Parts: sequence; structure tokens; C-alpha cells
Amino acid sequence: MLTKEMAQTIVNETSQKLNRNINIMNEKGIIIASTDPSRIDDIHGGAEEVLRTRKPLTIFADKEKGWRGAHQGINLPIEFHGEIVGVIGITGDPTEVKDFAGIVKMITELMIKEKFIANQLEWQQRMKEMIVEELLKELPSYKNVDRGLNLLETALIAPFTIHVVQLQERSISNQTIIQAVERIIGDHNGFSCFININRLFFVLSGMPEAEANKKRNRIYKELKNKKLTFKLAYSTTFSLLNEFRHSYTNCELTLKLSLESEDFISFADIEAEALIHLIDSAWTEKFSERIINNSIKKYTQTLETFFSKNLNIQQTADELFIHRNTLIYRLTKVHEETGYDPKNFKDALTLQLAIWCARKS
Repeated sequence: MLTKEMAQTIVNETSQKLNRNINIMNEKGIIIASTDPSRIDDIHGGAEEVLRTRKPLTIFADKEKGWRGAHQGINLPIEFHGEIVGVIGITGDPTEVKDFAGIVKMITELMIKEKFIANQLEWQQRMKEMIVEELLKELPSYKNVDRGLNLLETALIAPFTIHVVQLQERSISNQTIIQAVERIIGDHNGFSCFININRLFFVLSGMPEAEANKKRNRIYKELKNKKLTFKLAYSTTFSLLNEFRHSYTNCELTLKLSLESEDFISFADIEAEALIHLIDSAWTEKFSERIINNSIKKYTQTLETFFSKNLNIQQTADELFIHRNTLIYRLTKVHEETGYDPKNFKDALTLQLAIWCARKS
């Protein structure tokens, strides 16, 4: 637990602040870090006594020769999780050193605890990444998945919904983002991890759809509150682990097909367009070439906004910040030049399919 690198970091930071010589000994009484490099790897008799008695040891100048490799000062046990993992020695007149020796011990133990927590978090995140990597394989090993989940002391329980968050550059760390997301997810309700440098994955598990909706909405708001720029896509609910790969692919397709202005999108919202990608390209190209002309190309955004607003003229005009008469003019031009009336449901469906096919190409 107490490595040479960690011990030397503690020595460097505390000795600079206190302007004192400091040594750290391991559980065998060997000096592993010191402000005096020549002392490293020496046996420290005072530390051996501390390890034996489990009590602090004060060494005065007239007694230092009685302790192998020790100088006057105070030596204190370093404790972690109820165990003594080493000894810290502060060189100097014990009457002067005693005033801050306890503080040095406390700082040392806090630094060890922080390092331990950081290592635990790093290990847990790597395990989550390995579970997700396995689930996204074409032929996953569910034994490896179960082994990883057992080590994390968690489970994945149906139903599932997976989410992919594509992030742009940001100033906060991956761990900060993960902790914020997992606080909302809650224990045993799923987990999150980064699957590449700017892509966050999280799964919601074992909860009703209404609760899942509340949690994903809270996560979206939390990411917004952190001033992050991102797009969040989520799958439809599924019940089998072997559907993870397919659902993840659906999330990727959702990110690809969503409008630039959209940052919170369900696969269900683009599922109809996604079906276009399953059709042979020769058919979709032929269809779009027959329907699409310059008028449609010019007014594609207008048409898609009109369709997204359920053919409502006023809502579309408000969304586009144009007068309703301007919108009517554009829709009339499309009708005149294509023969398809966007205000007619059947014709609107044909136009929408043609736009999707053209986008695929």
C-alpha cells in the first residue's frame, strides 16, 4: 500500500512546508523515502521499535546511538484501515517537533487514503470498461461479464436502456463526469464508463420506464449544469444481454442521424429514418433522385421542421422565426415544383422519405 513513490511524494510535500528532515519507513523498518537520499534502504532502529510496540517513539540526542540508523526526533506509526503500514520520522529536537508531529502523521494518512481511493476508482472504472467491451462484441463471453459484475458487487437486471453521450472538449475530468452520472443512477441500477476519450456510456438497469425517464432527464440536466457540450442518444428498452451490441449500434445511428441542434435524442425518434439504412442503396438513390429537385433542396430545413411540428403552420413559423405567410409561400413553391403537397399527410410522408434517402446517399 505504501510504495516508495508515494512515500517520497509525501516526504517532498511535507518537508518543504515544515522545513524539516523527514523519513518514511516501510512495515519492515527500512527507510524508503527521505529528504536525505543517502539514507534510503537503511534500517531504522526507531521504526522497528514503533512497529513492535505499535506506539510512537521519541528519541533524544543523548539516546540516538541506541537506535540503529536513527537520529533525534519523533517517530510515529502510519495507520491505514486499522493496520500499521509504515512509520514516519521527523528529525529534530523533540520538544520542537512534538507540536506538529501529529499533524504530519494525519496528513500522511490522508494522502495514503486518497491514493487508495483513487486506485480503487481507477480499478473499478477499468472493470466497467471491460464489461462494456465484452457486451459489445459480436460473440460476447457472458462468463467474463458475470465475473466482472461479481468483482464490482453489482448486477445487470432487465429491463435495460443504454445511453451514449458524445462530448466535445471540456475542462472537467472523466472521473468527475462519471461520479456525477453514477450519483443519479444510484447503486445497483446500472453504471457508466468512458469507452473512448470523448464518449461516455451508461446503462440503466432493472427499473420501470417511468423511473428510467426521470433518471436520464436528471443526467441530461446535470451535464448541462456542468456547462458541457454534448449529444445524448439512448436506445429503446430491451430485456436480453445479447441485445446490447444492437442497441449500442442504434445509439450510434441516432447520433449520426440527429439534427445538429438536437442534443437529447431517443432511437425511437429516428427509428423510421433508420429503416432507410437497411434498404439497398440502389433503391434509395433511385427514389430520392426521382423526388428531390432544387426546390426541395432549398427548403429542406423548412420541410423537416414542418414535419417535426406535425404539419402545424404556426408552430413551424415560430420555430423558424419567419412569418406564417413566408412559410405558406415556401410550401406552395414545393407543391408547384414537385407535385407533392407538404400539407397533405401522404405527400408529406413521400417528401420526408425522399429527404432521408438523399441524406443516406
